[in-house]
Amino acid sequence: MRRNAALFVAISLLSGLGGSAMALVAGVWVLDLTGSTGQAALAGLCVYVPVLAGPWLGGLLDRAPRRPLVIGVNLALAAALLCLLAVRGPDQTWLIFVVAAAYGVSYVLIDAGETALLPAALSPAQLADVNGWRSSAQEGMKLVAPLAGAGLYAWRGGYPVAVLSAAAPVLVALLYAALRLPATGGVPATADSPTSPPDPAAGRPPGLRAGLAALLGRRAVRVPVTLAAVSIAMSGFTTAALYTVVTTDLALPSTFLGVLASAQGGGSVLAGLAVGRLVDRWGAVAVGVAGTALFAAGCLGRCLPWSPVTVAASAVIGVGLPWTLVAAVTAVQTHTPPALLGRISGTANTLMFGPITLAIPLGSAAVRLGGRPPLVAAAVTCLVVALLVVAGRGRRPHAPDRSRRPGGGRGPSPNCGDGPRTVSARCRWRCGCRRPAS
Repeated sequence: MRRNAALFVAISLLSGLGGSAMALVAGVWVLDLTGSTGQAALAGLCVYVPVLAGPWLGGLLDRAPRRPLVIGVNLALAAALLCLLAVRGPDQTWLIFVVAAAYGVSYVLIDAGETALLPAALSPAQLADVNGWRSSAQEGMKLVAPLAGAGLYAWRGGYPVAVLSAAAPVLVALLYAALRLPATGGVPATADSPTSPPDPAAGRPPGLRAGLAALLGRRAVRVPVTLAAVSIAMSGFTTAALYTVVTTDLALPSTFLGVLASAQGGGSVLAGLAVGRLVDRWGAVAVGVAGTALFAAGCLGRCLPWSPVTVAASAVIGVGLPWTLVAAVTAVQTHTPPALLGRISGTANTLMFGPITLAIPLGSAAVRLGGRPPLVAAAVTCLVVALLVVAGRGRRPHAPDRSRRPGGGRGPSPNCGDGPRTVSARCRWRCGCRRPAS
């Protein structure tokens, strides 16, 4: 299990290296070719559009061996990235958008595949911690990858960045091949294991309805996924605003975005190291609320006309966004039957990342008002949603969540059920308890 945990962290390091470098350079490349901050932000839209097909793409993982499929997707992604070597001028800008869309398809399949492989490769007690370490490793690459990508781009253009980003998924594919899985690990029980119980959804095509029913039917999953969806959507909504704040309000070169991305990565390193224990102690809902509030604070900090505060605000956002995402992913893994993890993970990805396909164009249009109004609107939206969740927990009757925690720790606190007739703060957050049981 420790070997698999180390391999998953290494996979996240390599994925973060290639993905973080290309995510920044793609937008800067389009900006330099077209001179349009709106088109630069829309480059990110192409990455997120395939998320809308998450339930159906994730369903493939429930019908085919998961590890071979994830390996093949990584190799195909490497081939697609090398197509960027054909970009010669503004007439080839479309090729950057096409490769960004290929990145988006790979993200859906790889994220759903990893989410499904983790419970097979790790013990339940390791899930929250390893999810946090993976987030810390992947987001921590923002400490070096954006600066390295921006430096390579400023020195030699986009071609070296494309080659670097193409090498990463090849190495990731090799690490996936080195995972040690149980006899049915990485293979859906309904696909390759005749002795496994039948999947009730196996007889019909995987789709959005089945995934939504599983996600929305349990509050312990529904609320963290919603908080992550709102935070991630608002991060897309503020993408063009950040370009405008840097290049217009602060009068800095576009490569300063690499500094901000590195600061965000620093915050994410700290966030990933702590989030596993926080989820284990307080529950996914509480961590999701805290992450959403921190993201809102970071958006407000980016409104201030001083570059050091903008850097600090990026670090705060680097803490908030991973907390919301890790809380949601851990909740999905904890409460989903293994045979359905592919489609439900894909559906969760659609709910979390799908709204960004609308948020990015809206944010690109909103920058006509300036860079700061979209940031304020995003902060207000996140704070309102977080407050609604907190208020909703206060109104709930005593109905403790008795689902099993990884390692035997999850479920109601000793003050629930037939315990002492007091309700602790921890119990209120984990279970939504408002009064002691009678």
